[in-house]
Amino acid sequence: MSVAVAAPPPLTGSARVLGTLALSAATFMNVLDTSIANVSLPAIAGDLGVSPVQGTWVITSFAVANAIAVPLTGWLTQRLGQVRLFVASVLLFVLCSWLCGLAPNMTLLVFFRVLQGFVAGPMIPLSQTLLLSSYPPAMAGLAMAMWSITTLVAPITGPLLGGWITDNISWPWIFFINVPVGLVAAAGTWAIYRKRETPTRRIPVDAIGLALLVLWVGALQVMLDKGKELDWFASPQIVALAVTAVVGFVFFLAWELTEEHPIVDLSLFRVRNFWSGTLATAVGYGLFFALVVILPLWLQQYMGYTATLAGMILAPTGVLAIVLAPVVGLTINRVDPRIYVSVSFVVFALVMWMRSLFTTQTDFVTIMVPTVIQGVAVAGFFIPLVTITLSGLHPSRIPAAAGLSNFARLTAGAVGTSISATMWEDRTALHHAQLSEHINPASDTAMQVLNQLQAMGYSHEQALGLVDRLLTQQANMISTQELFWGSALLFIVLIPIVWLARRPSAPPGAGAAGAH
Repeated sequence: MSVAVAAPPPLTGSARVLGTLALSAATFMNVLDTSIANVSLPAIAGDLGVSPVQGTWVITSFAVANAIAVPLTGWLTQRLGQVRLFVASVLLFVLCSWLCGLAPNMTLLVFFRVLQGFVAGPMIPLSQTLLLSSYPPAMAGLAMAMWSITTLVAPITGPLLGGWITDNISWPWIFFINVPVGLVAAAGTWAIYRKRETPTRRIPVDAIGLALLVLWVGALQVMLDKGKELDWFASPQIVALAVTAVVGFVFFLAWELTEEHPIVDLSLFRVRNFWSGTLATAVGYGLFFALVVILPLWLQQYMGYTATLAGMILAPTGVLAIVLAPVVGLTINRVDPRIYVSVSFVVFALVMWMRSLFTTQTDFVTIMVPTVIQGVAVAGFFIPLVTITLSGLHPSRIPAAAGLSNFARLTAGAVGTSISATMWEDRTALHHAQLSEHINPASDTAMQVLNQLQAMGYSHEQALGLVDRLLTQQANMISTQELFWGSALLFIVLIPIVWLARRPSAPPGAGAAGAH
């Protein structure tokens, strides 16, 4: 890759503050959108007349389109320039959010969410890139702390805000609120960064690479989402999608590694810290995001919580994360980031283990305690892993690297959500069948309960219906406990991956000196 023109000097004073705020507002809006719909799913599904499982397409469609668009960031940046691409991305995101709010049916809502996810692709990687260019290399840790606070607060504010809006106004407003935020963010970014535009060059469009990327990522995600509904590999459709995803991926790899102007710069994976950091981020985020989706669903469907209450359970994650993120950012040059990540994974494992002890009788405060502790894990997750992943790269490679690592993270989030939702339902059905075996005339306890219910005025059918609902709740509780227990184990298994990386010697974007 040719060495780019020298990067503009870091911003100073009020320009840096306002630039950070504008970029953070756009990032906040983007990340908020991935989680704000989580607690509103039952309301959206009910309002548009589809099942809650079909309702998860609202999350999946955004995640898939976003995952396809994110790795294109590096290539698009070279064609359009960082600032123009970022501002265009924000403005188109605002338009798509408005259309999502107006959607009259599920088909159109999913279509607009696909568009919204696609145009949102470059926003996160470029917010990282522009923020790093605004701060001197020695302050890269602080820049990433500012960025990560935004990406931490948004997923927590999302369920709270989404729940409150759904309960008190109506679900379309979870999309409409993006309009004023996006317009202000776009105007602020353009005002401060337009004179810091990066040089562009007319590189040919790698149409085959792009087509293969859309093909394999799309096939993989539809397979993961429809698998549960169609009974996985018993369905010819799922087998066809799996074959398409695997073959598409193999051809994509072969093409991109030999193409002169690849749409995705896979040569980044030759950098040890990049691939090990990306792998740890992807698997860790996949586990974390999957359980961010499952927890509010369990609370609302089986514990009788409103959307607002379910959101309040998830909210405290942000408290400790916001307090600790600047500390991590300021000390990242002195403390080995691999230590921070290891501690983060241990705390995540502890939180998941605590949640595996929940029962149907667990009260609000007890459910909330692990969420508060989770803030420690989240603070030690993003900043050190971004530092490891982007360490020592030339500034001209940061957009492509940030795009590719975010692609891995978002794809893992979508995969994690699909797999955990499938396992959650399958294990619930299995445990329900096992528990139902004990409801028979030979069981004294079962007969005693049914007789008591009939004595209270229930008919035999009503009494059986009530017992069946109790069995479903208990079966789901066992399934939820298993998911959390399994996640705790996986977080511990993840720790060695982080130690495959070398300790970063230079902060992200500081590789310029060595590259000239």
